[in-house]
Amino acid sequence: MIVSKQNQQFKLWKKLKTKKYRDLHGQFLVYGEHLIEAAKKTGHLEMVITSNPNKEGMLIAAELMEELQQTETLIDTIGLCKKVIVPKTSKRILALDQVQDPDNVGALLRSAAAFGFEHVILSHHSADLYNEKTIRASKGAIFHCYVERGPLGEKLKDLKTKNYQIIGADAHQGEAILKPDKIVLVLGNEGQGISSEIKALCDTFVTIETNTVESLNVSVAGGILMYEWSVRK
Repeated sequence: MIVSKQNQQFKLWKKLKTKKYRDLHGQFLVYGEHLIEAAKKTGHLEMVITSNPNKEGMLIAAELMEELQQTETLIDTIGLCKKVIVPKTSKRILALDQVQDPDNVGALLRSAAAFGFEHVILSHHSADLYNEKTIRASKGAIFHCYVERGPLGEKLKDLKTKNYQIIGADAHQGEAILKPDKIVLVLGNEGQGISSEIKALCDTFVTIETNTVESLNVSVAGGILMYEWSVRK
């Protein structure tokens, strides 16, 4: 049982609450039985940490568990996970251009996994995939999608050479939802939308017609559009 704050393992786990150390060590934390089980099934789980003596795992003192928390609700079981990237080829790709809210990114990953967008590309300025809020909002979908981060413009140019049609979601302009064989759906920043650089790479745009409200939250809009493509055979 670990009881000291000076324990080297505990000190590392605490550091993993910040992106810098998650990137440095290639590890991250997940909270609760559901996410731990999802991580285990997909080969991400390295260790279970718990303050509950009735559960399996590395037992630590309750006061240490409190220091590892990232939510107001105390969770007594945490999974230590390793970053595992398993590339997947998908005819439907979701690209996020500076979507900065971790809750939005997590919700979009959940929809992507549900509707067959198994490949997701995050721009450099989109929220961290391993942020606790992103993981929690994804409900474990981060373990089922191939998620990569990089220069979005370069990646879209490469996908164009592979016959993907780049379709941007826009609140003010667009056509009816099309059904090309291979698509990249691009969603933009919560406030500014898709950047001008990425807009210039889009082959066409799609919009969701609404009543009363001017536009939808990016995660809601993305979920609707991905669903539409999933049912249009």
